[in-house]
Amino acid sequence: MRLLALEPILSLLDVRGHIPRFDDFRPAPATPAAGGVVRALVAAIAVFVVLSLAIWGTVGLAMYLL
Repeated sequence: MRLLALEPILSLLDVRGHIPRFDDFRPAPATPAAGGVVRALVAAIAVFVVLSLAIWGTVGLAMYLL
């Protein structure tokens, strides 16, 4: 279905100006930047370390109190 057939309906709904054209989109990079992957890996490791230390401290405190 062509867009021209929908133009009267879209103009009644005031949606006509909100339809993006193909030129409005920039092409996405084929591969993500290496810095982003390294940053995500560092964040995941940091979360793992903090959770491990929290569990270790909780178990140590529980053993001390028993």
